[in-house]
Amino acid sequence: MKPTLLVLAAGMGSRYGGLKQIDKLGPSGQAILQYSAFDAARAGFGKVVFVIRRDIEKDFCELVLPKVKKHLDAEYVFQDKTDLPEGFSLPADREKPWGTGHAILAARNVIKEPFAVINADDFYGKEAYQTIYDYFSSLKDCEDNKYCMVGYPVTNTLSEYGTVSRGVCNTDNDGNLTNVVERTKIIRENGQIVYIEDDQKTPIADNTPVSMNFWGFTPSFFEYLKRDFKEFLKDNISKPKAEFLIPTVVDNLIKSGTVTTKVLTCNAKWFGVTYKEDRPIVVQKFADLTQAGEYPADF
Repeated sequence: MKPTLLVLAAGMGSRYGGLKQIDKLGPSGQAILQYSAFDAARAGFGKVVFVIRRDIEKDFCELVLPKVKKHLDAEYVFQDKTDLPEGFSLPADREKPWGTGHAILAARNVIKEPFAVINADDFYGKEAYQTIYDYFSSLKDCEDNKYCMVGYPVTNTLSEYGTVSRGVCNTDNDGNLTNVVERTKIIRENGQIVYIEDDQKTPIADNTPVSMNFWGFTPSFFEYLKRDFKEFLKDNISKPKAEFLIPTVVDNLIKSGTVTTKVLTCNAKWFGVTYKEDRPIVVQKFADLTQAGEYPADF
């Protein structure tokens, strides 16, 4: 069974200042997520599922979906903040959805095969998709608790225009994750990378592997998410900005011995748009990749 690509495209884009999920960045107006679907298709993925917000449905269906369907079967689901387990009600002061873990749950009824998870506004490089496809191909039917992620050196994942959020990873001698911690404010200052927490700055080595939310899961992950989301809500439903995050869920599963998560490495180069100032840099990178023959000018 061919794996599925799950694209998280429901973020609010508050720092970027617009709908970066469908921003036209390629030479013929391609959004980053179109490059992701194109790379997944040529790696061997069978379909792509997009998690979007209801308010961008019209633009998404007109501007993006028809082009993606030229290369890969595609469908979409909505991340809705009212999508809660039985027994829970939406607080009046909740504005945003419940985070990346909740976004994956939005696809629980349409994915029945191994799947990769990515952000819509991150470019991961074609080698990354081939690497994770090959990992899925190596799994046996009984290995439904063997997950993976594509890791990138933190130095290659920063923005020049502000802090970024990354899952900082530690691995064992077999290359499996032992710990992943979400650091929501990472920046390079005076030539050194640091993360900021409670007004304290802690250095991070340049080659530290971080998660760019490029994960590989089997369908077993949906059951763990449903269970853990209920526990999260018990403690956090009254907190208007609390988020149910993928790295936190995976970290708990690893610590309990429930799953293993292999950290995959490849030569792919990551880039993305966190702030509006990142936009011209990304436009130029796509122009360069097109000029180099990595991608057609229009697809």
